[in-house]
Amino acid sequence: MEKKPHFVRRAFLPREVPSTSLALLLAAVLLLNALLYLYLNKFYTSLGRVETDPGHCPFGHFKFGAVKNCSPWLSCEAINREVRKLKCVGEGAVKKVFLSEWKEKKVVLSQLTNSELKEDFLHGLKMLKALQSKYVVRLLGYCEQQFTILTEYHPLGSLRGLNETLHIPKYKGMNTWHRRLMLAIDYVSIIQYLHSSPLGTLVMCDSNDLDKVLSQYLLTSDFRVLVNDLDALPLVNRSAGRLVKCGHRELRGEFVAPEQLWPYGEDVPFEDDLMPPYDEKTDIWKIPDVSNFFLGHVEGSDIVRLHLFDIHAACKKKDPAERPSAQEVLDTYRKVLTLLIREAAMAGTREML
Repeated sequence: MEKKPHFVRRAFLPREVPSTSLALLLAAVLLLNALLYLYLNKFYTSLGRVETDPGHCPFGHFKFGAVKNCSPWLSCEAINREVRKLKCVGEGAVKKVFLSEWKEKKVVLSQLTNSELKEDFLHGLKMLKALQSKYVVRLLGYCEQQFTILTEYHPLGSLRGLNETLHIPKYKGMNTWHRRLMLAIDYVSIIQYLHSSPLGTLVMCDSNDLDKVLSQYLLTSDFRVLVNDLDALPLVNRSAGRLVKCGHRELRGEFVAPEQLWPYGEDVPFEDDLMPPYDEKTDIWKIPDVSNFFLGHVEGSDIVRLHLFDIHAACKKKDPAERPSAQEVLDTYRKVLTLLIREAAMAGTREML
């Protein structure tokens, strides 16, 4: 009897995937996860570096650039002899700022312009010396007698020019939700540092509007944020019953915290003596507005805002006591960054699959 050919209906058999393809896909998944781990580990390591002494020099010394040895802060004599002014690059209520040169390096020389504000100037110098860290612009020298401060130069300037900088061809690759969120994390890290500083809880008082806030911070060439102006940094001491007031004039607008507004209505003229003091939670109120500027309007920034919605809503609580601490805000920002990077990595893995 003739045997009928044996046909196999392949549609009912499971499709076989070559073992080499499976191995490659598994390797890709493992590689992506390893890269994510290394990146986040590097990022959090940078956040957790020693907070004092940015140049790994003892107090009263500095180094920057490719220089290996630490130098003592420049004295009055050294500043007068070795520092050459190039041009004025800014002027505020307290001081005038000059782009200068020291040993063929660009530096910044700040000088008091209004003798009535010398206490503010000296307070800023005191804070600059005491708070030297990875969060604060590097101090190179000072001369109290001549009301002069010498600091490191950062060519990208203050944060007011962030969006313009990100449109320069050289920096367009930085204009991403990820890089912008990292700048916001830098900013909140600085607020957290000030609130838990070696001197105690300090309030960033030069912050009555967004433009003023941005002018207090510098953008470094490697896209980090440093606080630059510490002239208005009063101390909160709850145990001693000491709160603060940011200036002696009436503050207005939605940017400042509710407790910074005159509480007695338009019919009662403002009097500084009647204005109630407040604490560091005024800084927390302003975080969402500053972060909104950082995030901008790039692809993915709205997703970041969505993830930050709850913590930002908490920052805007009318009662200061109900607002989170700077550390709680910072922890949330870091978690959101980790989550979104992991989601992006997994999305890339799914596309490969």
